[in-house]
Amino acid sequence: MRSKGFTLIEVLAALVIVALGMLGAIEAVNQSTRNATYLREKTLAHWIAMNVVTEQRLQPEPPPTNEQTGEIEFADERWHWTLKVTQTAVQTMRRMDVSVRRATAPDGSALATVSGFYGTAIGAAGGGSLAWAGSGEGPGGDGDANQEDLERERVEPRDDSKRPPRPPRPPSDEE
Repeated sequence: MRSKGFTLIEVLAALVIVALGMLGAIEAVNQSTRNATYLREKTLAHWIAMNVVTEQRLQPEPPPTNEQTGEIEFADERWHWTLKVTQTAVQTMRRMDVSVRRATAPDGSALATVSGFYGTAIGAAGGGSLAWAGSGEGPGGDGDANQEDLERERVEPRDDSKRPPRPPRPPSDEE
């Protein structure tokens, strides 16, 4: 006659199956935590790079064409940034490439890289095509544009008579 309980082999097999399932679940949670940490660090590095580009854009003079480095403390961590400024084909515009990594990370292991530009634009009042000073094209450039070319590049004013009328504003309580 057989008993109604589980045998030792059946209990051990069930425990092995449950243990393997738990290992899979723990590994999934661990991977999710690693991904969240990586995304947090990448976001912080991107913010730092954008801040460096913005600081350079706010300067009254264009940045020198060279490579600069610096460290900053941000979000209770030390970060290392590298700014590389290069001259573009347009004389009054420079390209800025900023890469950011944790201060403890090895060189060349940037978490984020951002590119920005510093330049001076010269354009006709009221719109029209925008020419970069020193580009040799369009108004304000150094090229040999004649009056006919300049007239062709002008933008005609918008004809608002073809737009539908705006709906009346509702009365306000202040009136």
